[in-house]
Amino acid sequence: MKLQNLLSQVRKAVDDFQMITSGDRICVGLSGGKDSVTLLCALHELQRFYPHPFQLMAVSVDLGFGNMDFTSMERFCQDRSIRFAVVKTQIAQIVFEEIKDSNPCALCSRLRKGAFNQYAKENGFNKTAFGHHRDDVIDTMVLSLFFEGRFHTFEPVTHLDRTDLTLIRPLLYVKEADIKGFVRKYQLPVMKNTCPADGATNRQYVSELLDQVNRVHPGIRDRLFTAVLNQLFLAT
Repeated sequence: MKLQNLLSQVRKAVDDFQMITSGDRICVGLSGGKDSVTLLCALHELQRFYPHPFQLMAVSVDLGFGNMDFTSMERFCQDRSIRFAVVKTQIAQIVFEEIKDSNPCALCSRLRKGAFNQYAKENGFNKTAFGHHRDDVIDTMVLSLFFEGRFHTFEPVTHLDRTDLTLIRPLLYVKEADIKGFVRKYQLPVMKNTCPADGATNRQYVSELLDQVNRVHPGIRDRLFTAVLNQLFLAT
């Protein structure tokens, strides 16, 4: 995927759901994975020409595994004159040693988002941005159907009452395969996921299941995304 194509899809999402207004201070969650790196790159480029000026910063949350090296992310941000910070936590110890939760991903996600949101709030940001893409939207919807018995997925724009922050997801229209291609084409740095639970989750199971069904019946993912979009636009 070329940068121009990425920006076109990101701008469409931003415009369709009015994600960015003039004067916004946006804190981007930079995990170091392909999605968050692509998101930061896209917003940085969008910042150059978008009619509503906004500020941008990247923040990574150190989960405390002891082997997380954010040097590549720091260099990536420095090359683009993007402010960057790392929030130190003991989430790994809490989840895997103290609580030993049977579903570590859910608890880890809550704690990670909590640390990230706290930093954003304390440093004067009014919006946060995550790199959830089109396939994440579909996978979340199917997860909800399978394990919660309801039709639900995350929204493009979510106001968080407790922190008074607004979370945006500008990669809403971008396919995961295109993100992989974009990262390869532009040789963007990507950090390896050091979490011991990586790849052994219900989300991974659903994602692989949908990929398998989509290979047998091409277009399944597209139709599922259309169903989600219909609900999202009805809600706006």
